[in-house]
Amino acid sequence: MKRKLVVFDHPLIHHKLALIRNKNTGTKEFRETVSEIAMLMAYEITRDLPTVDVDVETPMGIAHTKMLAKEVVIVPVLRAGLGMVDGILTLIPTAKIGHIGVYRNEQTLLPHFYYAKMPDCIKNSTVLVIDPMLATGGSASYAISVLKERGAKNISYVGIVGSKTGIETLQHDHPDVDIFLAVVDEKLNEKGYIVPGLGDCGDRLFGTK
Repeated sequence: MKRKLVVFDHPLIHHKLALIRNKNTGTKEFRETVSEIAMLMAYEITRDLPTVDVDVETPMGIAHTKMLAKEVVIVPVLRAGLGMVDGILTLIPTAKIGHIGVYRNEQTLLPHFYYAKMPDCIKNSTVLVIDPMLATGGSASYAISVLKERGAKNISYVGIVGSKTGIETLQHDHPDVDIFLAVVDEKLNEKGYIVPGLGDCGDRLFGTK
């Protein structure tokens, strides 16, 4: 069964997207705004997290309430995914963090895997794979495949700017994965970059270009 695709329509997210799209936005503001967008998205992303009933003693008596039933694991795709981690941690400070390294060959546009380190609890956790740009979808799909090989079952992809090509790739390769994006752009250019997009997110986050 195909899982859901959520593209956000929120005034604050649109406002912040305009800031990070602007080529004149500096590294500090770009990094802070990417984190803020991730935080705003996290509220909706976590809407369907499973909960368990618990009783908590308040100063006035017993409250019948709920807590999260599973651990949450955030897995940024290195390196651009790191820019979204702190924003999501603001809402889920107890989340564990894994890391996965996948880069795209600029000539072939194919993904290359080079690193993975995951918490032991990943098999029974809610896993959020985060990467700001869903362009061809190759790197995200490969990263999700690596996680499944390590036993992850409940996986969602969280990005900021996506393309129709990237969405179709993920839905074809991983129909059991929910996709969350702030916006879907028009097309990819001949180098596989999203147009109009926002440029190379990793370079803009870390000031490397």
